[in-house]
Amino acid sequence: MARFDTKTYVQGVLGGDRRMIAKTITLIESTLYRDEEQSQEILGQLLQYCGNSLRIGITGPPGAGKSTFIDALGLHLLNNNHRVAVLAVDPSSKLSGGSVLGDKTRMGRLMSNDNIFVRPSAAGETLGGVARKTRETMLILEAAGYDTVLVETVGVGQSETVVADMTDFFLLVALPNAGDELQGIKRGIMEMADAVVVNKADGPFEESAKQAAHVLRSALQMLAHPRPDWELPVFLASARTGLGIDEVWNAMKRFREVMTANGELQARRREQSLEWMTALVHDELARRFDEHPEVRYLMPDLRRKVSDGRITAVNAASQLMQAFTTV
Repeated sequence: MARFDTKTYVQGVLGGDRRMIAKTITLIESTLYRDEEQSQEILGQLLQYCGNSLRIGITGPPGAGKSTFIDALGLHLLNNNHRVAVLAVDPSSKLSGGSVLGDKTRMGRLMSNDNIFVRPSAAGETLGGVARKTRETMLILEAAGYDTVLVETVGVGQSETVVADMTDFFLLVALPNAGDELQGIKRGIMEMADAVVVNKADGPFEESAKQAAHVLRSALQMLAHPRPDWELPVFLASARTGLGIDEVWNAMKRFREVMTANGELQARRREQSLEWMTALVHDELARRFDEHPEVRYLMPDLRRKVSDGRITAVNAASQLMQAFTTV
């Protein structure tokens, strides 16, 4: 990769140069020490230009139509003079970047527009590593003038929590099948949601979508939402026809107004920054532990002994930690 000086990266991002934005994100995704050092210099200079976007997390079970919904929402935003970035958190594939590469084909209306920027998450060994790069990419795009950042969960497991912890508004996209849908959505994800949209509410699915919305509204009444000033709405939408897209976006704007007025949005972002700092410390400690020469020397033998039952896992861990912390 061709390298540039820090000033060139910063000016390119602030000038909205898509080529330089992409190159800056690629630099940030690098795990080389010299690249990490320069990327932190770039972020330090761009930080004063960040924080002005609305960060929206979008999740949902497989088949819910998240990508087509994002395509419809993104097009609606573009038609209303917004600049939109779409990111994805997906730790599931180190080779292909996960299903987001296929998702980009389902965002066909967005891909040719200069006011949209679609980027898959960086492949990484851990979800924490992917989340770190996604957070930093978000800051780059905010500095570049993208006022709405959509972050899609593509992988499974903890990715929903990670995305909720880096965004302002968390949207759950549900299928028009009430019984199966409730069984497939974890309670924790429903408690994190700031709105629910039942997608594909058109044609033969229209009635089942209405039923699903009714069931979801009833279920959500039994959950304690963490934001007392916000009543969690449930919408019907169709990415194919455009039904409900405007209502969903209006709810997102209203949410931002309410949370800004009561100070919760600013408090949430401060809390997210502190949690991010703690996570980065843990990730760095884990990396240094794994790379420590004495730990690497002892690890194979200790793994065999634990596997064979000759020593306890506690004893092995104690030896490894002693090797790691001994100067």
